[in-house]
Amino acid sequence: MSDASLGVAVIGFGWMGRVHTQAYARVRHHYPRLGLRPELVTVVEEVPGRAEEAAARYGFASAARDWREVAADPRIGAVSVTAPNFLHREIGVAMAAAGKHLWIEKPVGLTAQDARAVADAVAAAGVGSAVGFNYRNAPAVEAARDLIAAGDLGTVTHVRVRLFSDYAAHPDGALTWRYERARGGSGVLGDLASHGVDLARFLLGEITGLSADTAVFVPERARPSGATAGHTLATGGVLGPVENEDYVNCLLRFASGARGVLEASRVAVGEQNSYGFEVHGTRGAVSWDFRRMNELAVSRGTTYQDQPVSTVHVGPGAGEFGAFQPGAANAMGYDDLKVIEAYRFLRSIEEGKPYGATVADAVRAAAVLDAMTVSAREGRWVAPAD
Repeated sequence: MSDASLGVAVIGFGWMGRVHTQAYARVRHHYPRLGLRPELVTVVEEVPGRAEEAAARYGFASAARDWREVAADPRIGAVSVTAPNFLHREIGVAMAAAGKHLWIEKPVGLTAQDARAVADAVAAAGVGSAVGFNYRNAPAVEAARDLIAAGDLGTVTHVRVRLFSDYAAHPDGALTWRYERARGGSGVLGDLASHGVDLARFLLGEITGLSADTAVFVPERARPSGATAGHTLATGGVLGPVENEDYVNCLLRFASGARGVLEASRVAVGEQNSYGFEVHGTRGAVSWDFRRMNELAVSRGTTYQDQPVSTVHVGPGAGEFGAFQPGAANAMGYDDLKVIEAYRFLRSIEEGKPYGATVADAVRAAAVLDAMTVSAREGRWVAPAD
């Protein structure tokens, strides 16, 4: 095993920036044969004091407020972009053009045009890329995909994908960039439905047509008086309009002939990270709930009616489970999925070929999201752009 160091930077240090940082720190604990050793060089955050605090806490060699310093720094070979959506295109293109390998959070900009610009820059520079579609990294999800591909469910007929959260349910939630069209893009579509699109594509293949409906259920929020982190509450501020979607419901058609339903909400009271899917075929079914991340509910056989459903605890034979736990029913968690993502990103750099979700997947997902926006506005079926 080689032991080459790779200088990394993290741009944007909210919660996701911390998750990326911790994934870099942990990755070789779980993958000791990985030939690249990530070294934390620079953390960038425009909020005064936040980058310095992160550097002291996590061991970055330096802190900065301007991401352009990263592009010009020869010490840095790879960059995590965990800044708000409206900055993804500018930062992603600049980092690729500077020869930096790119691990960028979804949805990679505000539109498919933004995602394509980043993908084109990555291709032109010949650098590696990874995108934060972390739910596909769950070993149980990969096991479900294997069941489907092996024909254990027969011919897949339909899928239901849900992503319900309450993070925006409180009416006093601050009017941050997430709720502005120019900075947050398409609201819950880019934030949650993008994950649902990636899961649907990962499991069943390409989406060829869709019909969507969207809604805003909390039309006004108070503007925050200072810097925010996460989903901050704000009371007494000047009210402003929520410009993007709280909710989406979408019918899907797949190239295989399968049908689907994707539903996502950021204002679902009583739901906390209720993400998952149910796939049905002519001989069986499989379902997964993120809140029971290491389990599958599986039905397969030849009885068709009254066929039992079994709970399967995935183990070391599923996906990357063995890098974290020695046996089935030993739980993995959310941060472990980002460690897998970091590993696949670094392995892509080391071997010069892609592993895991890349910017090409972000382009396809963004094209589906753009089609949802058109469908909801015009009230018709839409085919995602190629």
